[in-house]
Amino acid sequence: MHNISKKRESRKFFLFISPWLAGFLIFTLTPMCMSLYYSFTSWDVMNPAQFIGLDNYTGLFHDELFLKSLQVTGIYTAVVVPMNVLLSLLVAILLNSEHKFFGLFRTIYYLPSVLSGVVASVLWKWIFNSKYGLFNSFLAYFGIEGPRWLSDPNWVMPAMIIMNVWGIGSGIIMYLAGLQAVPASLYKAARIDGAGFWSRLVHITIPSMSPVILFTFLTSMIGTLQTFTQAYVMTEGGPNNASLFYALYLYRNGFQYRKMGKACAMAWLLFIIIVLLSLLTIKATRNIIFYESDEGETNAS
Repeated sequence: MHNISKKRESRKFFLFISPWLAGFLIFTLTPMCMSLYYSFTSWDVMNPAQFIGLDNYTGLFHDELFLKSLQVTGIYTAVVVPMNVLLSLLVAILLNSEHKFFGLFRTIYYLPSVLSGVVASVLWKWIFNSKYGLFNSFLAYFGIEGPRWLSDPNWVMPAMIIMNVWGIGSGIIMYLAGLQAVPASLYKAARIDGAGFWSRLVHITIPSMSPVILFTFLTSMIGTLQTFTQAYVMTEGGPNNASLFYALYLYRNGFQYRKMGKACAMAWLLFIIIVLLSLLTIKATRNIIFYESDEGETNAS
């Protein structure tokens, strides 16, 4: 009877998850397998694909625009990800209080994360307008001539970074949830021992928050490496390809130049880069990430 009951439960389990399984197989796994095949072909969408082996992959490293997109995305990720993680954590620590106005502040900080990428990009495109934008109008009050944010190769990347910092609300919410899970007894004991703010931050807050910090670092890195909307809406990759992000160049190859095989190769190469960077990050932080055990002790992963 017990085996029959287990079989019935298994059937019900697979029955209930069958819509998700069908969706995954049809809309995720099948397109992934097809894109892997097409990455070894020359395909312009209109005509049958022709198998060309590794030519798409080897040809990428002789493409100057591909190397430029890799450089732009790499620099942007190297600057934005650590800055977002640090700023989100610091703001979350400041907002981790029961002050009556802090609920309002938390809502204000989170609101930008609710906006769609297109809406935020259009808004910031207007803010960065060199003639009528809010930034340059503000600088003009002090007699400073503002830069041509989105039309100057030297300023377009700082503009993108400023816009990204504006949307750190989702990270703040994650850190707030983690901070409220840190046992108050640890802080109380540290205060009794005379530990100051920075000592509590380094020895209690950051070790206790290390799994959340790792998670937000990885998700931020993965999202930043796939940056597309801001560059497409605000600059279209210019000026002088200064904001030609990897995902934007992938889109151009696939849907503008109709080099779908090359675009699929770029997609799989990005997937490999993300997997390798994620594994490297996890391995590098193995000894500094601490998890609380069932007995309440804190252990390194």
